[in-house]
Amino acid sequence: MIAEGLDKADKKPKKGVYLLPNTLTLCGMFSGFFAIMSAINGNFLYAAWAIVVANVFDGLDGWIARLTNTSTRFGIELDSLSDLVAFGVAPSIMMYKWSLGPFGRLGWAAAFLFVACGALRLARFNVQTGAPGSKAFKGMPIPAAATILSSIIIFYYEFWEGMPQKNAFFPVITIVLSLLMVSTLKHHGLKEIDFREKKPFWFLVIFVLILFVLLIHPPTAIFIFAMAYLVWGIIENIYLLSRRRKMKLAAEAQEISSEQQDNTNENS
Repeated sequence: MIAEGLDKADKKPKKGVYLLPNTLTLCGMFSGFFAIMSAINGNFLYAAWAIVVANVFDGLDGWIARLTNTSTRFGIELDSLSDLVAFGVAPSIMMYKWSLGPFGRLGWAAAFLFVACGALRLARFNVQTGAPGSKAFKGMPIPAAATILSSIIIFYYEFWEGMPQKNAFFPVITIVLSLLMVSTLKHHGLKEIDFREKKPFWFLVIFVLILFVLLIHPPTAIFIFAMAYLVWGIIENIYLLSRRRKMKLAAEAQEISSEQQDNTNENS
């Protein structure tokens, strides 16, 4: 009886949290908080770079949690809260203070839409986590949407500084990214990649080339990669929708042909 009691005591889950992945998550949250404070103080370039840094922490905490098998429900919930701060609230405040404010109601409505759609995107992802095929993202990931907005500001201060910030492009791109997050369109993300598995050699070559371009001129590289991700996602989904439509039409044509063949056989 004593032995059974000891066995049951050993089987009880140990209370506590894993420090490394959760500390990285908190670092990402701090980066988002720093971006908010920088945007409020008018340091928009610092805010944009802080969001990019938060993206790095967001990738690291997930990779380390999966590699070390330290993923927990607590970590998932903390990661979602951190993402909402760093990639939802921070970029919306940054965009509002930087360029959306002069548009009045449209500006703050676009800023709120980004936060709301980001929260919905995170909630939907959490519900789908653990389900079969959950790696296939539905809607643009919120870190990607936030990084696209940050890349625009970084690129602006590198090449467009001095041009008027009241431009219709900024509320439009904010609204478009918000809708893409809650859409059912397929988007890819780094979380799809399992670094524990062997990859082809060209995969490492591409990584080195990306690092090379980033080292040459980070502001331009981040902007190009962000815009390429946005455009590629749209093109890929147009192709998938077109192929799905063709397959549906082909299936309907085959069904009609089979019915006609059956009618012919019955008449004969």
